[in-house]
Amino acid sequence: MFDCVGAPFNFEALEALVARSPSLRRLRVNHHVSVEQLRRLMARAPQLTHLGTGAFRPEAPQGEGMSVSELAPSFAASTSIVCLSGFQEVNPEYLPAIYPVCGNLTSLNVSFASLTAEDLTPVIRQCHKLQTFWVLDTVGDEGLRAVAETCSDLRELRVFPLDATEDSDGSVSDVGLQAISEGCRKLESILYFCQRMTNAAVVAMSNNCPDLVVFRLCIMGRHRPDRITGEPMDDGFGAIVKNCKKLTRLSVSGLLTDKAFAYIGQYGKLIKTLSLAFSGNSDLSLQFLFEGCTRLQKLEVRDSPFSDRGLLCGLDYFYNMRFLWMNSCRLTMRGCREVAQRMPNLVVEVMEEQNEDKVETETVDKLYLYRSLAGPRGDAPPLVKIL
Repeated sequence: MFDCVGAPFNFEALEALVARSPSLRRLRVNHHVSVEQLRRLMARAPQLTHLGTGAFRPEAPQGEGMSVSELAPSFAASTSIVCLSGFQEVNPEYLPAIYPVCGNLTSLNVSFASLTAEDLTPVIRQCHKLQTFWVLDTVGDEGLRAVAETCSDLRELRVFPLDATEDSDGSVSDVGLQAISEGCRKLESILYFCQRMTNAAVVAMSNNCPDLVVFRLCIMGRHRPDRITGEPMDDGFGAIVKNCKKLTRLSVSGLLTDKAFAYIGQYGKLIKTLSLAFSGNSDLSLQFLFEGCTRLQKLEVRDSPFSDRGLLCGLDYFYNMRFLWMNSCRLTMRGCREVAQRMPNLVVEVMEEQNEDKVETETVDKLYLYRSLAGPRGDAPPLVKIL
């Protein structure tokens, strides 16, 4: 697997290695590998089951490189491929070359390519066995509707943002989420970045996909309410934890009040990993979580109005957790020191903003609290203070 390597490598050496590896099943190359080179590799390894395509564009300028009709036979000869990824600098005109393997695919990852619904829909329409699909939000609600209509066996969906800033114009919304919930009722895991959402769509997912184990809804704008009613997103997330009884991982965002966290504490008994962003309106939210989510192991909190009081609510529960991360809340050095003093077997790290005067400030920007059999680490950089 070379897909995470940024530098070019000796292609001839890789080709020779592939040729002498008749048992090779998984090969992923990086963006320095063109479609011409990919064809050579596929000819050497027709037995591949997992392929990462690399750039998926020709070496020569557009119109002068390999044609789609020249590349397609390579995929037609690779009937064992069930997992396809890569497409890091994809030329959409070459996507028809993968049609021969689409019918067998159980996993497709195009999350590096800003492809539109127009580009992807012809591919999706042939992927009837798809169980895992990763894509950018450029697919749009229309593309997700095609997924819902075609991939009834889908188990995992991840929709990543092309632009992860808070004021970006996301291309997917509650419309796409509701379509997925109606067409992909075997769904077990979803990660969904968007800018616009409604309680109705989240409630529909809780009813249509009760086998969800992972539900991660990231509404990127701060404190975004239901886009139609203007109400907090409390009822939507409340429905998820109430109806999805297998849920072990949850990410919440949007305009949420203490009511949502009361629901999570009451019904989220199996939750082990919980991520919060721009959520809650008082320290009661943390109290509900600590007291209700008795299996909680990992808690990540950012940009939320929780103070020392909320932090200290967890003193009876921290030893049972693996870690707590809090970023951009309302913590003070005094509260963090109290946790360190009362729980000496935990490691309490605070990360301070760098300032030229090197004066300790009372507010804490980041807190990282965790269990460690080895004790505090000895390689902490200057901006990290271990209490």
